[in-house]
Amino acid sequence: HGKQWYQRRVAITAGGMIPLSTYMKTYRIGDIVDIKGCGTVTSGMPYKAYHGKTGRVFNIAKRAVGVIVNKKVRGKILAKRINLRIEHINHSKCRDDFLNRVKKNELVKKEAKASGTFVCTKRAPVNPRTSHTVKGKGIVVEEVCPIRYEFIA
Repeated sequence: HGKQWYQRRVAITAGGMIPLSTYMKTYRIGDIVDIKGCGTVTSGMPYKAYHGKTGRVFNIAKRAVGVIVNKKVRGKILAKRINLRIEHINHSKCRDDFLNRVKKNELVKKEAKASGTFVCTKRAPVNPRTSHTVKGKGIVVEEVCPIRYEFIA
């Protein structure tokens, strides 16, 4: 019962006490955040279509943040602006790998420039494994084949 009973039903994360670290996080305009509805707090909750989406912070209020999220509507992708309480968002880790790679590439370039060599910083696909024979120690190899069809009249 209540105004937002449906949100508790579809909600998403288990209820319970919210850790204080949720409130201690700082969000800045331009941060990339993941939307994850928390069933404990029903106010400022995202609509179910936005659950699991990633967006960018465009506005910051006292207890909430504004997030721009892409939503597919009838074949078009629209940039929707939604306001969410901070209990329903987390910092996204989608950019961490990229930023670490940029730092590593800069170090590699600096070392290569000092030594006077050229280094390629592009990511190369992993080659397939070479062929090999699997051997078992003391295991008898069993040949598996289908049973021959016998016609019974």
